[in-house]
Order: sequence, then structure tokens, then C-alpha cells
Amino acid sequence: MALGVGGASQQQALDQLSDMTARVTPIPLAEYQQRIDKALRLMAEQKLDVMLLNAGTNLRYFTGVDWYASERLVAALLFANGRLVYVLPHFEIGSIAPLMLIKGDILSWHEHVDPYALCANEINTVAGKQATLAMDESAQFFIADGIQQHLPTIRIVNARPVTAECRMHKSANELALMQRAMDMTLAVHKATATMLYAGISTKEVTEFIHLAHKKVGASAGSYFCIVLFGADTAFPHGVAKPKALDENDMVLIDTGCRLHGYLSDITRSYVFGSATARQREVWQHEKQAQLAAFAAAQPGQPCQQVDRAARHYLQQHGFGPDYTLPGLPHRTGHGIGQDIHEWPYLVEGNTTALATGMCFSNEPMLVLPGEFGVRLEDHFYMTATGPRWFTEPANDIEQPFC
Repeated sequence: MALGVGGASQQQALDQLSDMTARVTPIPLAEYQQRIDKALRLMAEQKLDVMLLNAGTNLRYFTGVDWYASERLVAALLFANGRLVYVLPHFEIGSIAPLMLIKGDILSWHEHVDPYALCANEINTVAGKQATLAMDESAQFFIADGIQQHLPTIRIVNARPVTAECRMHKSANELALMQRAMDMTLAVHKATATMLYAGISTKEVTEFIHLAHKKVGASAGSYFCIVLFGADTAFPHGVAKPKALDENDMVLIDTGCRLHGYLSDITRSYVFGSATARQREVWQHEKQAQLAAFAAAQPGQPCQQVDRAARHYLQQHGFGPDYTLPGLPHRTGHGIGQDIHEWPYLVEGNTTALATGMCFSNEPMLVLPGEFGVRLEDHFYMTATGPRWFTEPANDIEQPFC
């Protein structure tokens, strides 16, 4: 049996954990204003008159308003002159206004009123009929369509060059929150491994991980959780009817939590019981591909180079080529922050240069259809001198935790 796998009850495993959020502080108000200021500079460079931030992570990132996207418009209009106008249902003012860390005017609407007409009128008044509107890249189509119907001469473009350029470079405060969230999830992984037993269901493990995340201080528990055993581990995001754990099965657990809006995301693969020579070999190739990707992540290099490095190693050892199975079926990594997947991505074709503050998953998963899969996922962030791990990679298949 791998070191730290099995042998404990669920209660004993939970008793290993304690709240890890002491002295953790959310993003300060001054930093939200800095984000607005940077957005305004980028808007000026790109000759954008106004940007719409829709409910979701972009609105939260720039204003602090943590609200969900729905058929009811909740958004903010940021004008090039610095004016900020919130657009929201009138009956939600009491709920949403206290969330506004960056203050602005409120343009509210009752249920019988067309909110897109209000937006169009505000844009026309402040920026004119020929204004260029940068639309939140995550906004639903009906928002852009609704505004354009009332202001047909407006030019609508993608706001991603502004939003992503701000969000992909994490500050020291953001990195600190992500570091703690990663530490919390790694502690949950370690505790989870100890309570596995032959016959346990994926549902039982998932429920334990949710409780464990709460125990370490994630108030909402797990942000997501994937638990797979045996041949099911060859399906990166799971199967319809997951099997229970058998002796000598490969185990794949991928989970994370949220801390003050920032996410963790860690995957560990190991064997419950005795690993076969095949499992050991594939696991080691996965580890080496992960290390090859990390070594390639140097400042100024394009994101695609990291993906190429992992694939090059795997192809040299008989996997692939490219996305062919057995091999690596998806990109090597994704950006992470307030969204579990966000810009930039470590994938062929992405020529974005690696720069300080960028954060990535490193998970060049190996999939062997009909046998098993191995995914080792840790995250790193870029410094001026190179990449730095949030969490140290797994040691080996017999000792999956440092």
C-alpha cells in the first residue's frame, strides 16, 4: 500500500484537519481601485468608450460585487472618463448595493422595463451613438443584442483584451489567497487518501472531501470534485456510473475550494494496494512530463512552449503524437484565479508570453483507454526569474504526498 493511503476511519481522517484560514485577508479596497485604473488605461489605449462588466467573475474582480448571471441584467458600465454605473433590478438594490466596493451611480429597472434600453440611453448620453462598447466576454448574447437593438450604430467588441490583461497578472495579495487555498486542498487530499478502503464509493469519497474542505475553512466546501477508480480514471472528467474502489485500482482525485473568491485545483493519482509495473511506469512518465512542462515555463517564452515540452517528452516515450491516445488528450494547463479555467492557457497556438504574476495548472494527463489514466496536477505562478510551485509535485506512486 502506498504511504498515507488507507488505514484510517473517516472520523480519524477529519480529525487530522483544522481551520487554515486564520489571518487570511480578502483583497483590500485600494487594490480594486487599482484594477479600475488599469482597465481605464487599457481602454484608452484601445480607444474604447465604455466596457460592460456582467454579473460573474469580471464584475466581482473589478467592483467586488459577487452576483450571479441570469436572465435579469446585473452589470456595470465603466466609461472611459471613469464614470461607473451599475445596472440592476430595482428590487435587488438592497442586496447588491452593500457589495459595491467601488462606488458608482445606480441605474435600476422594474420588471416591466427594458434594461437594455436603459443601457443604450446611458451609453448614448455619455459616449454618443458611435461609441465603441467592449462587452464582457462571458456575457450572454442577449445582452449585446438587446443593447444593439436600441443603439444600432454602436460598435461592440470583445472586452477580453482588457479583462484578461488585468486578471492574468496576479498581485501579491491574490497569490497569497491562492497559496492558502492550494494548501487547504492539499491537506484535504492527504486526509482523503488515509480513509480509502476497498468497496468505498466515489459518492462517499466526494462527500468526505466536501466536509474536509469545510473543516479546513472553505465555508462552501468543495468548489468541485472528481473521484475515479480503476479503468474509470482513463476518462478525464468522469463517467456516468462510476465504479467502487477495488484492490490495486488506480485512484484519481481532482478537487478544489474557494477562498475569498480565489480557487484551488489539485489532482493526485496513486494506487490503492500494490502498483503493477505498468502503473509505475506510466505514473513516472506523467511525473516527468509535468516536470518538463515546468522547466519550459520561462519568462518571455510563449505559453505554447510549455505544452510542447510536455508532449515532446511523452512522444519520445511512445505516447501520442499530439492528442492521439494513449497519450495526452487535452492542453497541458489552464490559467486560474477567480475562475477555475481562465486566461492564459498552456496550449499549442497560444503565443502569449509568460510573464510575472501569471498562474497555471500543470497537468499533462496520460490516458490509456481500457486500462487507466494518470493525472498529476499542481499549479505554478511566474516570477521574474521563472516558475514557482504553489504545491510541490507528488514524490512517486508509493509516496503521492510530500
